[in-house]
Amino acid sequence: MTTGTLGKLYQPGEMIVRQGETGDCMYVIQGGEAEVLIKKGDADVCVGVLGEGDVFGEMALFEKEARSATVRARGEVRALALEKKAFLRRVHEDPSLAFRILEKMSKRIRTLDGALSSTLGRRKALR
Repeated sequence: MTTGTLGKLYQPGEMIVRQGETGDCMYVIQGGEAEVLIKKGDADVCVGVLGEGDVFGEMALFEKEARSATVRARGEVRALALEKKAFLRRVHEDPSLAFRILEKMSKRIRTLDGALSSTLGRRKALR
């Protein structure tokens, strides 16, 4: 991992956050792509791909729970870490930042709801 003028540069395959670890910051991808992985038994299952402008790890700013997924660089990724104090300061300066984060979280919940409904529908059809 190399520190740049803004954010950090992660090399291909490098873990940015690991599932199960306690987090204290969120990240903003400034360039490149990262994959979101969830452990399923012994395998890592890719559940999403993040790109420039996407945020992740924001739940760590609101609760002290373990990270729910691993995020790994697909190629070179530049990501900016934003700790809770810095986030709150930025929200105070620009309240629309909080709205944009909530908007992204809402979209993720809607996507997960759709996937869950689809899975449950398939299970009922098999019975």
